[in-house]
Amino acid sequence: MSKPIKSKDIEIKIYCEDTDFQGFVYHANYLKYFERSRTEFLLDNNIQQNILLQQEKAFVVRSIKMKYSSPAKIEDKVIIKSEIYKNSNARLTFSHKALDKTSSNILCTADVEICLINLTTKKPQIFNNDLLLLFS
Repeated sequence: MSKPIKSKDIEIKIYCEDTDFQGFVYHANYLKYFERSRTEFLLDNNIQQNILLQQEKAFVVRSIKMKYSSPAKIEDKVIIKSEIYKNSNARLTFSHKALDKTSSNILCTADVEICLINLTTKKPQIFNNDLLLLFS
């Protein structure tokens, strides 16, 4: 893996709709929060997924490894921190942490490997030069 690149932190406020019957953030919502972080990283680096779609390319999740440590609750503020590693010229791993803003306690972590594919052939595609240059 390459040396990591840090993306900007994003802040999420927890609403009732984010929680389960116990009042804790529903486990699958962390996937949504981490996806927002990945999308923001791409947008911050001028990589627009709508343009990739026009080119018959898309990022897809290859694997996810998650660990839940402590629940977030209604009205909590959560900070999503992400580091990105280049695995190859077609695969990245996003190492995500969801932290309680007040205590800095880790709520959830995930390593998400994504791959750029050609939507017609379903085969991996090499990243564009803009993305590759970030890791040089």
